[in-house]
Amino acid sequence: MSELGNKAEQVKGKLKEAAGDVTDDDSLRNEGKADHASGKAKEKVGDLEDTTEQAIDAVKDKLTGDR
Repeated sequence: MSELGNKAEQVKGKLKEAAGDVTDDDSLRNEGKADHASGKAKEKVGDLEDTTEQAIDAVKDKLTGDR
């Protein structure tokens, strides 16, 4: 999922949480919390993938002499 998709999932979660608060619906509130947490986790995984790719590229460049 793209970074934008992850942010959208977080926003969707926050909206569900708010709707659950307004309607006093614990199930909807909990579903919103889960959506929000899922979006944040996916965002962190994406960040880690980017960092890992950069580190691998840096090692390749040092080994091959490219800069």
